[in-house]
Amino acid sequence: MDVSSPVSLPPAPSGAVAQPAARRAIRELPDELISQIAAGEVVERPASVVRELVDNALDAGASQIQVKLMAGGVRAIVVEDDGLGIPVEELPLALKRHATSKIRSLDELESVATMGFRGEALAAISSVAEMAVSSRFEGAPHAHRLDARSGELQPAARARGTSVEVRELFFSTPARRKFLKTDATELAHCLESVRRHALARPDVAFSVWHEGKLVEQLRAGGSEQRLSDVLGAEFMAASRPVYSEAGPLRIYGRAGLPEAARSRADMQYVYVNGRYVRDKLIAHGIRSAYEDVLHGHRQPCYVLFIEIAPDRVDVNVHPTKIEVRFRDGREMHQQVRYAVQDALAASRSNELAAPEPAQASITSDTESAATVITGTRPSPGNPPVWFKPAAAQAEENRADYNKGVPSWRSNTQSSLGLSEVATLYGQNSANLPMARPDPAAADSPSQSLPAHTLPAQTLPAHDWPLGRAIAQIQGVYVLAENAQGLIIVDMHAAHERVVYERLKASLGSAKIESQPLLIPITFAATAAEIAAAEAHASTLERLGMDVAPLSAKVLAVRARPALLMGGDVVDLVRGVLAELGQFDASHAIERAQHEILATMACHGAVRANRQLSLEEMNGLLRDMERTERADQCNHGRPTWRQLTMRELDALFLRGR
Repeated sequence: MDVSSPVSLPPAPSGAVAQPAARRAIRELPDELISQIAAGEVVERPASVVRELVDNALDAGASQIQVKLMAGGVRAIVVEDDGLGIPVEELPLALKRHATSKIRSLDELESVATMGFRGEALAAISSVAEMAVSSRFEGAPHAHRLDARSGELQPAARARGTSVEVRELFFSTPARRKFLKTDATELAHCLESVRRHALARPDVAFSVWHEGKLVEQLRAGGSEQRLSDVLGAEFMAASRPVYSEAGPLRIYGRAGLPEAARSRADMQYVYVNGRYVRDKLIAHGIRSAYEDVLHGHRQPCYVLFIEIAPDRVDVNVHPTKIEVRFRDGREMHQQVRYAVQDALAASRSNELAAPEPAQASITSDTESAATVITGTRPSPGNPPVWFKPAAAQAEENRADYNKGVPSWRSNTQSSLGLSEVATLYGQNSANLPMARPDPAAADSPSQSLPAHTLPAQTLPAHDWPLGRAIAQIQGVYVLAENAQGLIIVDMHAAHERVVYERLKASLGSAKIESQPLLIPITFAATAAEIAAAEAHASTLERLGMDVAPLSAKVLAVRARPALLMGGDVVDLVRGVLAELGQFDASHAIERAQHEILATMACHGAVRANRQLSLEEMNGLLRDMERTERADQCNHGRPTWRQLTMRELDALFLRGR
């Protein structure tokens, strides 16, 4: 085939002549069609109906909500609550579009504090399904039932509250019904919708029935119990409390440990003022907190509650109310990131030294337990006990926020240039100190020395969380004995984290030195990447990179960070430009610096097959106990593992 010949198109049908489209007159759409179009934005599947009806039940002050489903919600959805109910004279009005009791003016729209406010849910549902509403208002002699299709209003029997019956979803739009999945899949989506509400409202009892069988029951109680019921006891055991308060913004919840990460992002819950949302800004802030402790493409688990003044967030962004927009997105991104970072910073080795009873429950004392089980929603003066750290820490977080610096960053040493850092630590592992003085014990002459110079018998092994070194295996692993049993340490991964954290603290905000390239590296770039390179040229220079457009679709890298030897420069530049295009420059600078320092730490850490003395091994263990995020190396791999005496006994069948 001659590649130079033009591609031939199939001939047009004989007699076919392009005709101009006939003009159609502009007309108003019928009300029924308008409602069905609007319903397409609100009602996507049975779970959408469940979400909207449960929102209304919560706004009505319900303490018990019951959801009954048939065929995964396709044939029938019934949501019953014990809320305030609807007066009989307002029932017909409740089914009209844009009729609501939740807002009255634009001022109220800009500070919405309820789950619903658009007045579209019931009208949209009734346009694509058969619906009836039964409600009894407080003080009414009996309930009334309104049929949405016929408009017939008649007396009914039920206690105070409201019941909404939705049958044959999408019966009037059969084409949309064909896009629904199997009953089991639709049921799973409905259950997930209920669980999302349940996480934010532990004071409300939820039950879900399917085909007459109880499939989910969540009793009202405390926040800790609700989290355990919905996400499982494994999540509670493998997560840490998050708490941060600064001015009008309060963040609390739980962040899963890196080793508990999953292959799918199916355990990530974010709430803004009690409303479940999916926000790219918050998700990126959380992900960046995990960026150097998470291995590969694993997805962290977390549940995060954000309380902010209603006038600082816009919830009127999407018909499903699942997206929001913040007045100050950068502030939100940074606070979320630092809150999760602070929660993950402490090493788990510190927990090994705690007595067993203290590990049993975060709220073991009577006063804390009484506060947890009150069942009241968290308030600015009364956050959940299992989220709240010591009062001093909360005060420190507020003070650090006012200074614009998170707590774990306020202890950085004086900034050093990257060349000085390289000179100090070098690329030779023999020059890297295995331990550093403990600042908290500077008053003690013995503790002011590097830990590896202390005699092994100075402190008993049970006073050291990671124990006392006893041997080295194949020049790769360090074995240590502690009060719980045996500790196994990957010495390269552990030392890599120690060096990395020191480099981060030492570098501060210094400029990274660059190395000009004899031959510039060019790569095809998108319009967004070229715009970012032009707009942030000074930022890239601070990172040791000289990036400039070579043509309308090509970028050229003329200089790279001096100490980034053997790294993929194009990949680094693309990553930095993507960050600069979406988020603030300070985060992009910090992330790029950390990537460079991580490479230095990996090359500078002690290598496998290097024989260490007991003093050097003990020095490494002590450094790990003092280093933040010491449980994972820079690539997210674990640095140590604990084998308890019970696990060792099980290996040898002792006691059987």
